[in-house]
Amino acid sequence: MRPIILGIFSAFFFAFTFILNRSMDLAGGSWIWSASLRYFFMVPFLFLIVLGRKNLKPLWLEMKRKPGTWVLWSTVGFGLFYAPICFSAAYAPGWLIAATWQITIISGSLLAPLFYETIETEKGKVQVKGKIPFKGLTMSFIILFGIILMQLEHASSLTMIELTLGILPVVVASFAYPLGNRKMMDECEGRLDVFQRVLGMTLASMPVWIILSLYGLLTVGPPSIAQSIQSGLVAISSGVIATVLFFRATDLVRGNMQKLAAVEATQSMEVLFSLIGELLLLHTALPTPLSWVGIILVMGGMVLHSYVTHKKDLPDGRKVSA
Repeated sequence: MRPIILGIFSAFFFAFTFILNRSMDLAGGSWIWSASLRYFFMVPFLFLIVLGRKNLKPLWLEMKRKPGTWVLWSTVGFGLFYAPICFSAAYAPGWLIAATWQITIISGSLLAPLFYETIETEKGKVQVKGKIPFKGLTMSFIILFGIILMQLEHASSLTMIELTLGILPVVVASFAYPLGNRKMMDECEGRLDVFQRVLGMTLASMPVWIILSLYGLLTVGPPSIAQSIQSGLVAISSGVIATVLFFRATDLVRGNMQKLAAVEATQSMEVLFSLIGELLLLHTALPTPLSWVGIILVMGGMVLHSYVTHKKDLPDGRKVSA
């Protein structure tokens, strides 16, 4: 249950991403700076944490061992995740991006065959190729259906350009984030703690953010003070707190594709937290009855997903919660 709780807390802090990114876009800020500034601001915070824990040297040695692998999967997990999210904020409201992002619940499950998981046998622990957790995936579709209901009436008022540029980049991000995270978990094999891994991936993704920021200087100019401040808040809440909580939750279930899918399903709570945040900070309209039905389905689906993916077989064929 602990990984699920950590996942829900991470969803709360992740929600600030969608709210503040939309706020920055409405104020005229460029998505380029919303994306790159977050990771620039994350470095000093994470560096001080890892330094205070006296864990910098092991991280350096690990990154030095396979620098190309670090750059590749950090670029996928962070670069191809956050740049599209920020880009979409220029074409769609925060609630739609947060809702579309929940497709990562399904994306993460579909990635299972690309990885190996550890199972117990009579001969001990063995590594087997992951399988798509169809039982948990069924619960994921319940969550997704609830999200569709929540946004159905709003989506009908958007143009085709807004739907395309506001949704497709988020779909790309929904696959990139779990893929990069899982690849680096497998590569580290428990040798690094969550703070080291997040700092390492942030540093390894720096080439992307440096190139993007140089492009921003040439095309839109430097960021405003207000956007820099809000990007700093995103860096702390989403980049540091939420990412560390989520990575810690996934670390606790590393090697178990079903439980990993359950942790990733907790991110559906971002829709609810984003909705509440936009109501309070951006003064959006109250949800309609149809939206409340969707909210109930999201919450119920998440509970069912957690229950189904935490069951294991007893020797006599009965089931018991893990």
